[in-house]
Amino acid sequence: MVKARKYVVKNYFKGAPKRDDYELVEYELPALQDNEILVKVEWISVDPYQRAYNSSYKVPYDQFGFQVGTVQESRDSNFPIGTKVVTHKGWSDYTIVKDVAAIGGLREIYKLPDMKGLSPSLGVGAVGMPGVTAYFGFLEICKPKTGETVVVTGAAGAVGSIVGQIARIKGCKVIGFAGSDDKVQWLEKELGFNKAINYKTVDVSKALREAAPNGVDCYFDNVGGEISSIVINQMNKFGRVAVCGSISSYNEDAAKLPKATILQPAMVFNQLKIQGFLIWEWFSRWPEAFSQLVEWIKSGELKSREHVTDGFENVFDAFSGMLAGENTGKAVVKV
Repeated sequence: MVKARKYVVKNYFKGAPKRDDYELVEYELPALQDNEILVKVEWISVDPYQRAYNSSYKVPYDQFGFQVGTVQESRDSNFPIGTKVVTHKGWSDYTIVKDVAAIGGLREIYKLPDMKGLSPSLGVGAVGMPGVTAYFGFLEICKPKTGETVVVTGAAGAVGSIVGQIARIKGCKVIGFAGSDDKVQWLEKELGFNKAINYKTVDVSKALREAAPNGVDCYFDNVGGEISSIVINQMNKFGRVAVCGSISSYNEDAAKLPKATILQPAMVFNQLKIQGFLIWEWFSRWPEAFSQLVEWIKSGELKSREHVTDGFENVFDAFSGMLAGENTGKAVVKV
């Protein structure tokens, strides 16, 4: 028998998640059944959607999320012992997985893409769900053209930092909003953003007009709130907006969501396309994105920075810190 640990969500979050909303459970895993595998987890992902979907599940529930691990025992010939895999089994150090299709074609497990020597941890980051979110959300919805101006909010996060770099690769002018001067420096000096802005220290509307005097063509929205209204109200005719998330409101009470400036006049008069999306819609095409993202990273065109927390016992701290914006790049936990 293998002793495993997992984080179980006991309560619906009220405001920011708290440590006592979770219970760390230790238990013995059962013997494998046919077509099951035992995975030893090596890397765990913490992401904003783990906060956003909290109210969608009946408590208690096992905390979901992506992880990278190695097959320790197998009763599935497609996943022999030693295979590196990505699963959606969440915050656990060992897990049993069966390769079955879930709703929408998403599978509980797939083999780690060919990383060509890159760290397996990127399988929950730039070459994982955040990477494909940036890739498909930006390219398929915004459909950028060379020379256009692209704005990204949450630009120093796991998704936003990749979106901005893809925009640069595609020949666009890239403007990113982030929450600290250090992040601004990283975006400009290391990732090649044309302009990065600390939204906490400026008049956002004025700063954006100075950075984009000819208006905005594409906007990748990770945060929602008033900053998004400001960007959308400075967009050009036929501008495109990909709405990935709204991290500015995830910790707010549903009955007291922040108010933001009306969008309809800008949407109508500038004939904007605004589309929210879930990355699972492109699940069958993820391998296409993985291959391109690895190629860009290997060539140096795309840089992937990780904010690493050591220790399974520190997963909650990594999650809480990520929601508070403490990470630069992808927040991951080394088990």
